[in-house]
Amino acid sequence: MKRYIFAILLAAAAIYTQPASAQDEAYEMMVSGVKVIVQPTKNEIVEVQTVIKGGVQNYPASKIGIESLAMTALTECGTDKHDKNSFKNELDKVSAQVYGYAAKNYSVIRMNCLKGDFDTVWPLYVEAMTEPKFDATEFDRIKKVAITRLKSEQSQPDAAIDKFADSIAFKGRNYAKDPSGSVPIISKLGPQETKAYYESVFTKSHLLVVVVGNLDRAIIESKVKAMLGGVKQGAPYTFKKEFFRPLKNSFNAESRDLATNYVEGLTSGPLPGMPDYDAFSVAMRIFANRHFLDVRTNNGLSYAPQSWFSAGATSAARFSVSTTQPDKYIAVFDKLVDKIKTDGFKPDEVADMKVTYLTGFYYKNETNSAQASSMVSNEVLFNNWKRSLTMVTDVKKLTLDEVNNAFRKYIGNTIWVYQGDPKKVTPIMFINGTLKKGDNPVSH
Repeated sequence: MKRYIFAILLAAAAIYTQPASAQDEAYEMMVSGVKVIVQPTKNEIVEVQTVIKGGVQNYPASKIGIESLAMTALTECGTDKHDKNSFKNELDKVSAQVYGYAAKNYSVIRMNCLKGDFDTVWPLYVEAMTEPKFDATEFDRIKKVAITRLKSEQSQPDAAIDKFADSIAFKGRNYAKDPSGSVPIISKLGPQETKAYYESVFTKSHLLVVVVGNLDRAIIESKVKAMLGGVKQGAPYTFKKEFFRPLKNSFNAESRDLATNYVEGLTSGPLPGMPDYDAFSVAMRIFANRHFLDVRTNNGLSYAPQSWFSAGATSAARFSVSTTQPDKYIAVFDKLVDKIKTDGFKPDEVADMKVTYLTGFYYKNETNSAQASSMVSNEVLFNNWKRSLTMVTDVKKLTLDEVNNAFRKYIGNTIWVYQGDPKKVTPIMFINGTLKKGDNPVSH
């Protein structure tokens, strides 16, 4: 489920699709040194997302999970004016939402309410961000919940193989860090340390504010200016991107007592902003369809084989299966990749996928929340929130050659990981995948 949520977030990052006739033009403004992006709407919902840029770049590997705990604590540990229960009771009275969450590229503190309740909810939203209490008793409670969740994820094979793959493929990189943390590290974090960390990143230099709603510009500017009044500027901050490409195939296995075996592979992908980013996005969606057809339908090797493009500050193409026959899977996978690299995709595949790609994003961006998430992702990852307005045209212009060339350029050496019965797999079959003529073995 987690990867599907991430795919939805990427979809939001890729395209913003409200018809121009349906609402006024989006705009940006600087308020007290912080960029504020606004999409006016005609509906009565107000969505505000305040973003702390950086994600896993903001803390060392020895403190993974600290930002996630901080985001949870904002609304679960009370404020200087309200304890946890009274804070939530005020929100429940008007069916509003205020909460924070952490991810690999940034964290979001989100507010959603009816326009008529904005003046009631906004002070609570500001209070959570600027006056969090980090009550020790409540903090201990959310730590226990976080630890229970981490233990649960380790018992879930899909989540466990994803985490294992990240730890191997991105070793030594920021992307090896799990925003959720680990049980040993979370166990040692205290409320005051976590609060101090939060105050170190909740600075104007890290912040971005996105508003989607039917609010006057003057009101937005006034409210945000007041909210930022006591926020420090902070040291200058630049969001960093790291290109990833394995120099060679590799295979890492963990013995686990599972009903079947889990395999995941990671190879390269373009960073947000690279000229072939959109072409590769389309290519991977076509490949996902072929991968599913070959692995499940034609060969019966896995119930739910998956392929997807995981884009961010470090991008990667990923392939995943659960199977009782891992050796047969890699043989089918290599044959499929070789065929596409040799023959390319078909013109109708590319034409159909462009339509499917755009139609899906139109559908997914109907809500104010999805529109805000789109602008957040485009601004943080591409440094260009307006990309959400041009994406439709950019995808429509893609050619067959551009899509084929993007696939050939990035799909190459792969880091494979395996969890299951080590007796059921032959590592050399994964390691001996060959770098095809024309592939470019660029280092990490």
